[in-house]
Amino acid sequence: MSNFNKQATHQQQTLDLSIALLERPSVTPDDDGCQDILSERLQQAGFDCEFMYFGDRKQNGEHAEVKNLWARRGTTDPVICFAGHTDVVPTGDENNWTYPPFTPTISDGYLWARGAADMKTGIAAFTIAAERFVKNHPEHNGSIAFLITSDEEGPSINGTVKVIETLEARNEKITYCLVGEPSSTDTLGDIIKNGRRGSLGAVLTVTGKQGHVAYPHLASNPIHAAMSALAELTNATWDEGNDYFPATSLQISNINGGTGATNVIPETLEVVFNFRFSTETTEDELKAKTHAIFDKHFKDSHFADSKASYAINWKLSGQPFLTPEGKLVSACQKAIKKVTDVDTVLSTSGGTSDGRFIAPTGAQVVELGVRNATIHQVDEKVEIDDLGKLAQIYEGILENLLLD
Repeated sequence: MSNFNKQATHQQQTLDLSIALLERPSVTPDDDGCQDILSERLQQAGFDCEFMYFGDRKQNGEHAEVKNLWARRGTTDPVICFAGHTDVVPTGDENNWTYPPFTPTISDGYLWARGAADMKTGIAAFTIAAERFVKNHPEHNGSIAFLITSDEEGPSINGTVKVIETLEARNEKITYCLVGEPSSTDTLGDIIKNGRRGSLGAVLTVTGKQGHVAYPHLASNPIHAAMSALAELTNATWDEGNDYFPATSLQISNINGGTGATNVIPETLEVVFNFRFSTETTEDELKAKTHAIFDKHFKDSHFADSKASYAINWKLSGQPFLTPEGKLVSACQKAIKKVTDVDTVLSTSGGTSDGRFIAPTGAQVVELGVRNATIHQVDEKVEIDDLGKLAQIYEGILENLLLD
């Protein structure tokens, strides 16, 4: 079969499966039967499929567990895992969409629907690639696996992290993991993510004493007390980054204080901020340096006499991870070059992904998917021409890792 005909076949098959998944309004944490569609197909290709349910979250007033799929074909190493999520973010006002968000529509060379880019077409391409690879190489080396969750767009507490805990408990290891998040920017395959920065969130509460603005000596203004410390915090250098990561950054995302009246000094101030940190620093180092800054301003300055105090509630969303250039990265680069003739660039930019739960097990992890130009937006869409190419790239990665 010519490369053109092969790509056309991949495209139609991936498009058909994408539409079947996109028709289901699987707003997080609801899977709405998407994983059943995948399980039925994968079983026909020789995969052993296992559903894992975790949690007891309320959904529309009713209790609902998070559904996850672990599917595997083969019993030996290496284990190549395709990881992704069937849940999508809410649509917002559907009247703002050009086409109904859960009625997949083909128009102007695009497939329009919520989840088209993030990331149901990626999952469809995974599935078509695995089916075709198994058909052509039924006695392949190693194992192929799927880890699909419906709790990625939500709090991510009963999804991939729990599946990984279960696999680790039974000593079932992933060697290579390909996360189908939309990594491409200008053209398919131009960027793959071989790592992600860590995410450390904080809620700062400064407590003073409420009073009348005309009598500040009888009160303690928490806003004034925090200003010099926040100024130093936002101007601090945390590290210089490295060849793979930019320097660690801090952003204040919310400040809330006051009673709504102009003549009242408030009692409390709340400040929400977040670190996106590189492998050049650690969670503990960031916490220690932050506390040192606030201790200096609250304990060693004139505000120490103001009776204002501070407390910080920390939440770690994920540690930074990095897959340096090696077998998995090379397999992806070769497959992309063969299908699209693009020289892909490695990147660690962007937010977090479920790769943060998989990398600590020792697996090599990369993210590779469609363009991310419209993810989480009204009128989310993906280029139809990219669907067959993506499936072909994924199949090529399997060939590079399991046939060489």
